[in-house]
Amino acid sequence: MIEITILAAVLLAALAVGIFLRRREGKVRAADVIEIGSARADLLAAVGVTGTGPAVLHFSADWCGPCVAVRRVVADVTGQLAESAQPPLDIEIDIDADPVLAKELNVLSLPTTFVFDSEGRERFRISGVPKVTDLRSALEPLTAAA
Repeated sequence: MIEITILAAVLLAALAVGIFLRRREGKVRAADVIEIGSARADLLAAVGVTGTGPAVLHFSADWCGPCVAVRRVVADVTGQLAESAQPPLDIEIDIDADPVLAKELNVLSLPTTFVFDSEGRERFRISGVPKVTDLRSALEPLTAAA
């Protein structure tokens, strides 16, 4: 009987952890304001985040299944906002090809998406597959004319 009680407790704990992690996935979270240092700015400029307009930077890999969904969501949202005053850039980075930038931005899992404003500052970070409406609502204010 004690074994069944222990098993039930472990299963409930695992369920609680799973629910917690699942709720965080795909949520648009405001990023901590980080002053752009020269190393980070140089790495971002090398991939196209130059501060001339908003940008959506998403890390992916060939072996990442959910990254295909992120690719579709980001392409859809940037396509919808293409006619705005400052259209956002869609930048995809293969984490295997550019691990230095991933390390600099503290990418711990795939897919991870970043939203940068028109000055090149990180505004939002999304772990997992973002929802179209959430990504669009994060990007729309950044695409308006200054």
